[in-house]
Amino acid sequence: MTTWAVVANAARARLYALEGRGAPLKEIEDLIWAEGQLKGHELEADAPGRSFDSAGAGRHAMEPSLDPRAEEAARFAHEIADQLESSYKQHKFDQLCVIAPPAFLGLLRREIGKPLSGAVAGELNKDLTHAGTDRIATELWEML
Repeated sequence: MTTWAVVANAARARLYALEGRGAPLKEIEDLIWAEGQLKGHELEADAPGRSFDSAGAGRHAMEPSLDPRAEEAARFAHEIADQLESSYKQHKFDQLCVIAPPAFLGLLRREIGKPLSGAVAGELNKDLTHAGTDRIATELWEML
C-alpha cells in the first residue's frame, strides 16, 4: 500500500511517498508558492479605489473585500488539492496523510473533494515544512 503525505503551509508544500511499513520516506516534490511569502501590501497591485459617500459629496478609499494573504493561501490550497486529486485518480497512492498548521489545514480540508477525502488516513496540525525527513517520518508513523 502506498501512502502519500503532504506537509504544507501557505507558502510551501512538500509531497512524500511511503511504499509500505519500514520503507524509507521519499520526497516526491517541493512546491513553493511565492505569493505566500509576500507581505499583504506587496500582493496589492496599487492603491485602493475611491468611492463617493452614500450621503453628501465626500469621497473615501475603498477597503479590500478580503485579506490578500488569505486569498493567496486559498489559491495555493486549491492547487495542492488539484494535484493530489489528479494523482489519486491515477492510482499513484492509496492513502494520504496531511500535515499543516491549523488555518491551512482547514483550507486543505475545504478543497479536497469527496473521493480523496475518503483516502485521508490522518491529519496533524503542525507546520513541519522546514523539518527534516526523519522528523516527518516519525510524525507520519504515529499517524498510521
